[in-house]
Amino acid sequence: EVQLVESGGGLVQPGGSLRLSCAASGFAFSSYAMNWVRQAPGKGLEWVSGINTVGGTIYYADSVKGRFTISKDNAKNTLYLQMNSLKPDDTAVYYCALDPHGRKRGQGTQVTVSS
Repeated sequence: EVQLVESGGGLVQPGGSLRLSCAASGFAFSSYAMNWVRQAPGKGLEWVSGINTVGGTIYYADSVKGRFTISKDNAKNTLYLQMNSLKPDDTAVYYCALDPHGRKRGQGTQVTVSS
Protein backbone atom coordinates (compact mmCIF):
# COMPACT_ATOMS: atom_id res chain seq x y z
CA GLU A 1 0.00 0.00 0.00
CA VAL A 2 1.31 3.42 -0.97
CA GLN A 3 1.89 5.65 2.05
CA LEU A 4 3.01 9.27 1.99
CA VAL A 5 3.50 11.02 5.33
CA GLU A 6 4.29 14.74 5.37
CA SER A 7 5.84 16.61 8.28
CA GLY A 8 7.60 19.87 9.07
CA GLY A 9 4.79 22.36 8.77
CA GLY A 10 4.02 25.05 11.31
CA LEU A 11 3.54 28.73 11.98
CA VAL A 12 6.23 31.04 10.62
CA GLN A 13 6.57 34.80 10.21
CA PRO A 14 6.76 36.35 6.74
CA GLY A 15 10.29 36.04 5.41
CA GLY A 16 10.92 32.91 7.43
CA SER A 17 11.80 29.38 6.35
CA LEU A 18 10.49 25.85 6.78
CA ARG A 19 11.61 22.47 5.53
CA LEU A 20 8.92 19.95 4.73
CA SER A 21 9.58 16.22 4.54
CA CYS A 22 7.58 13.39 3.01
CA ALA A 23 8.31 9.82 4.06
CA ALA A 24 7.30 7.36 1.36
CA SER A 25 6.66 3.63 1.64
CA GLY A 26 4.85 0.83 -0.13
CA PHE A 27 6.26 1.48 -3.59
CA ALA A 28 9.59 1.80 -5.41
CA PHE A 29 10.25 5.43 -4.48
CA SER A 30 13.45 5.66 -6.53
CA SER A 31 11.50 4.79 -9.69
CA TYR A 32 8.91 7.54 -9.35
CA ALA A 33 8.85 11.23 -10.07
CA MET A 34 7.36 13.14 -7.15
CA ASN A 35 5.50 16.38 -6.60
CA TRP A 36 4.47 18.88 -3.97
CA VAL A 37 0.99 20.38 -4.21
CA ARG A 38 -0.81 22.72 -1.83
CA GLN A 39 -4.31 23.84 -0.98
CA ALA A 40 -4.92 27.28 0.43
CA PRO A 41 -8.06 27.97 2.50
CA GLY A 42 -11.12 28.02 0.25
CA LYS A 43 -9.14 27.20 -2.90
CA GLY A 44 -8.39 24.16 -5.04
CA LEU A 45 -5.21 22.14 -5.22
CA GLU A 46 -2.24 23.99 -6.70
CA TRP A 47 0.83 22.24 -8.06
CA VAL A 48 4.00 23.65 -6.46
CA SER A 49 6.99 21.65 -7.67
CA GLY A 50 8.01 18.39 -9.30
CA ILE A 51 11.19 16.32 -9.48
CA ASN A 52 12.10 13.34 -11.65
CA THR A 53 13.24 9.95 -10.39
CA VAL A 54 16.86 10.87 -9.70
CA GLY A 55 16.48 14.61 -9.16
CA GLY A 56 18.03 15.66 -12.44
CA THR A 57 14.95 17.45 -13.71
CA ILE A 58 13.06 19.89 -11.49
CA TYR A 59 10.13 22.21 -12.09
CA TYR A 60 8.56 24.97 -10.01
CA ALA A 61 5.40 26.98 -10.20
CA ASP A 62 6.12 30.63 -10.98
CA SER A 63 4.71 31.62 -7.60
CA VAL A 64 7.51 29.79 -5.72
CA LYS A 65 10.40 29.88 -8.18
CA GLY A 66 13.57 31.21 -6.55
CA ARG A 67 12.20 30.67 -3.03
CA PHE A 68 11.45 26.93 -2.78
CA THR A 69 13.79 24.01 -3.42
CA ILE A 70 12.61 20.45 -3.97
CA SER A 71 14.91 17.47 -3.38
CA LYS A 72 14.66 13.69 -3.25
CA ASP A 73 16.73 11.26 -1.21
CA ASN A 74 16.17 7.84 -2.74
CA ALA A 75 18.30 6.13 -0.09
CA LYS A 76 15.94 7.41 2.62
CA ASN A 77 12.71 7.21 0.58
CA THR A 78 12.11 10.85 1.46
CA LEU A 79 11.03 13.91 -0.49
CA TYR A 80 11.83 17.41 0.78
CA LEU A 81 10.69 20.97 0.16
CA GLN A 82 12.88 23.77 1.49
CA MET A 83 10.80 26.93 1.66
CA ASN A 84 12.52 30.29 2.11
CA SER A 85 11.27 33.89 2.04
CA LEU A 86 7.80 32.70 2.94
CA LYS A 87 4.84 34.96 2.25
CA PRO A 88 1.31 35.01 3.69
CA ASP A 89 0.08 33.74 0.30
CA ASP A 90 2.07 30.55 0.92
CA THR A 91 -0.32 29.63 3.73
CA ALA A 92 -1.81 26.26 2.80
CA VAL A 93 -1.88 22.56 3.50
CA TYR A 94 1.09 21.06 1.68
CA TYR A 95 0.95 17.54 0.26
CA CYS A 96 3.48 15.34 -1.41
CA ALA A 97 1.98 13.48 -4.34
CA LEU A 98 2.78 10.87 -6.94
CA ASP A 99 1.18 12.98 -9.66
CA PRO A 100 1.01 16.73 -10.40
CA HIS A 101 -2.76 16.78 -9.87
CA GLY A 102 -2.46 15.42 -6.35
CA ARG A 103 -4.75 12.46 -6.93
CA LYS A 104 -2.49 10.22 -4.84
CA ARG A 105 -1.21 12.29 -1.94
CA GLY A 106 -0.55 12.12 1.77
CA GLN A 107 -2.54 13.62 4.61
CA GLY A 108 -0.75 16.94 4.35
CA THR A 109 1.03 19.32 6.70
CA GLN A 110 -0.24 22.80 7.55
CA VAL A 111 1.95 25.80 6.79
CA THR A 112 0.79 29.15 8.15
CA VAL A 113 2.70 32.33 7.33
CA SER A 114 1.59 35.17 9.56
CA SER A 115 2.97 37.87 11.79
